[in-house]
Amino acid sequence: MSSMSALAELPQLERRTLADTAYEALADLLASGRLAPGDRLSLRQSAAALGVSVMPVREAVSRLVADGVLEVAATRAIRVPIMTAQDFRALAETRMAIEGMAAARTAERRSEADLAGIRRAEAAFRAEAESARPDSAQAVRLNRDLHFAIYAACGLAPLHEIIARLWLKAGPVINLDLRAHPERLLQGFALRRHAEALAAIEAGDGPAAAAALAADIREAAEFIMSRGSLRDT
Repeated sequence: MSSMSALAELPQLERRTLADTAYEALADLLASGRLAPGDRLSLRQSAAALGVSVMPVREAVSRLVADGVLEVAATRAIRVPIMTAQDFRALAETRMAIEGMAAARTAERRSEADLAGIRRAEAAFRAEAESARPDSAQAVRLNRDLHFAIYAACGLAPLHEIIARLWLKAGPVINLDLRAHPERLLQGFALRRHAEALAAIEAGDGPAAAAALAADIREAAEFIMSRGSLRDT
């Protein structure tokens, strides 16, 4: 085999890296709740914001469409899907089981460094939620940061990856909870469940940590469902 033939088989590293970077950036917008159901994405505007050409963004969007977290409308516009109530309920129940498992493992296996990171994340969310004029968008991001500080310490990379994929779907809908309805933030539901989860992790109590995370997810889901923001079918 000639050197030219061998070189022709090499992957295009720069292009793949740009596509991966674009994917991660767009995925972060979804998981952190900075995009809401029904929001549209422009390939050109996304590329300009990332400082890349349209091609890697198109590849990233294609992956996210395949993941089921973006969709192509009849007009060929790319948008965040509007989830049905039935699908959202199923997603919430799945998250309660999977994320509760991760929280339990974290409580049982966390290091002092893990615990310090979780404490910082909980304190940051609490400071924002208890401020005189909380920034709802910032609260959404800090909520995600706290949850993932807990999940990152579970010691199971595949479990963490599964949760990350669930949050690609959940993030935009969580946006409906904390950002569109700040009264829930002011009422302190999430604050109480976060404090319970932290206390359980500090105590090494796996079942209590799982119960606190599951209750946080369940209460948020019930609140969103009660607002009628999701499609019936």
